[in-house]
Amino acid sequence: MSTLLIRLAAPLQSWGIDKFERRGTERTPTKSGVIGIIAAAFGRRRNEKIDDLLTLRFGVRVDRDGKLLRDYHMAHEEKFWVTFNAVKYSHITTRYYLADAVFLAGLEGEETLLEQIDYALTHPAFPLFLGRRSCPPEGRLSLGIRKGKTLLEALQEEPWQVSDWLKRREDPEVRLPVFIDAGNESISGFVQRDLPISFDQAYRQYGYRRVSGSNSVPVANPYSQHIIARNTTEHDPLRELKEE
Repeated sequence: MSTLLIRLAAPLQSWGIDKFERRGTERTPTKSGVIGIIAAAFGRRRNEKIDDLLTLRFGVRVDRDGKLLRDYHMAHEEKFWVTFNAVKYSHITTRYYLADAVFLAGLEGEETLLEQIDYALTHPAFPLFLGRRSCPPEGRLSLGIRKGKTLLEALQEEPWQVSDWLKRREDPEVRLPVFIDAGNESISGFVQRDLPISFDQAYRQYGYRRVSGSNSVPVANPYSQHIIARNTTEHDPLRELKEE
């Protein structure tokens, strides 16, 4: 088994859990959202099967959790009746986004399938978005395949995916939350309804998966200013003058 790593970063992203007037977001990318990105990259229509993608083990590392942003949105629509009279309707929706968040997603599975996904993400058939069409990704999505690495190993060993200025402010080692598919043998964790069964707009279906959220992984931060302060010498160029 190998693991494909995907960097999910953007000024705004939203991983929807509600519809209609209130459109919320999970605080981490959902499995259905990431599978949807991959299906779009392959050029699959909403009514096409995604069974092969569901065999992949999924996990997310929270490199920067971002801030929850609330958007007041007024939606308008027109409805035409048999008499061809148009009636305009307006309704308010509340939409939530994650601002300036950075996540590292991992997919563990057969290397042949991961290579196909890697190529599709760098040559997408359809435009890719992080949850909604107003949320295009920042920079390159696929970070490549970590051959022979399990999902947890790949998420632990990959460098921190935030900006250098933020790295300088933090400790030489940071602990980042990790959420991964728990597996049948695990009884810990929580249940989340984001397992896509069908994206067909006429009959969308989502199942449940068990998520292990008790993990946090240590990640080295060689850019930390604390390292520089620790390595400074005690040399005092004015020592001799003080002794006089």
